Amino acid sequence: MRILFLTQIIPYPPNAGPRVKTWHVLRYLYERGHDVTLASFVREEERPYLSKLDEVCTAVHTVPINRSRVADVGYWLQSHLSGRPFLIERDDLKGMRQLVQNLLAEQEFDVVHADQLTMTQFALDAKKVGGVKRPYIIFDAHNATWSIWERMRENAPWFLKPVYRIEENRIKQYEGMLVEQFDHTMVVIDPDKDLLLAGVKNGNTGTLEARISSIPIAVDAEVLQPIQRKKGSRNILTLGTLSYPPNADGIRWFLQEIFPLVQQQVPDVTLTVIGKNPPADFVQMAQQSGGAVAVTGYVDDLTPHMEAAALMVVPVRAGSGMRVRLLEAFARAMPTVTTTIGLEGIIAEADKEILLADDPQSFATATVNLLNDPDLQEMLAVNGRKLAEARYDWRAVLKQMDAVYALAAPQPEATSHA
Repeated sequence: MRILFLTQIIPYPPNAGPRVKTWHVLRYLYERGHDVTLASFVREEERPYLSKLDEVCTAVHTVPINRSRVADVGYWLQSHLSGRPFLIERDDLKGMRQLVQNLLAEQEFDVVHADQLTMTQFALDAKKVGGVKRPYIIFDAHNATWSIWERMRENAPWFLKPVYRIEENRIKQYEGMLVEQFDHTMVVIDPDKDLLLAGVKNGNTGTLEARISSIPIAVDAEVLQPIQRKKGSRNILTLGTLSYPPNADGIRWFLQEIFPLVQQQVPDVTLTVIGKNPPADFVQMAQQSGGAVAVTGYVDDLTPHMEAAALMVVPVRAGSGMRVRLLEAFARAMPTVTTTIGLEGIIAEADKEILLADDPQSFATATVNLLNDPDLQEMLAVNGRKLAEARYDWRAVLKQMDAVYALAAPQPEATSHA
């Protein structure tokens, strides 16, 4: 089929959750023989990777995007006038809207696939396409985004709670509208079905539920091979895109409330924080830690950092969907501690493939126990690798997309016989 695929970021290299998910989806569509035209926002640092997309796309079109805090204030005010979410206003750029409209006018597409919330607004233009058959439109929801804002509101300072609630409610209603307007919606975990349906105004969720499919995020277990960790290491590793508020919130929680408890029991423990755009307070905490904490920023290769670590922590207090960091930790055979929210949507068993803890004291205890127990580290590493291979490799997981795309396939005309 001919697919117009809309994405908010260049999905390469697969070094962050959204990129990992989208890159494997594009690879799968290509291997299934589909003809994919990509329309994406692009940042200057992403341009060197555009040629890589030619391997899986027939054509690649881009629109430059630059973010600034000053501009965000304007988009926030604009959202009050329009009633639309701030996230939608921020990405509603004239260049992208014109590009999508031109592509829809110039070519016939069977499917318009909107990857993530903010690209849905452009896919809706496909409903205005004239002719015999308009494209089938798919909303690929990486998360139920309104629930992320709800969880962030719960952990936010009191003076920010009303701000978070406003955006939370707007996104909830907007996502409910999308479920109604799109032909099909894909989520990565079953609970997100109900979260998206919670925003539907008329309450007619029975028929809409049948138009939502749950397809997990996948990783490449062939590429992500097990790590050979340094014996006797006292280093803890954590990572994530630190400009993403839920990631920064969780790691800040670990730095401020959990790591000091670990240090009390393991004085020689160290912590390495990896991720693009670390907040200023992370850098300051590292400078004041006497060498116990290192904040690296973005790194091209995680392997040496994983090899130097005893374990990984994925501290999550707010979020939705699946944590790709965990899937990759399983694939790399990295023993890991996370929270119940962090493990959402991943079929893994506590104390078999992973350790779970939800408050500072229990998280610190689990981390210390894992640091001090090489046999437990090895058990989690081996079982996690087996889980990644069996359940979360992209070649197996994404076969479930075939049923969704079959709904968009042109149906043969009925033939009458005299």
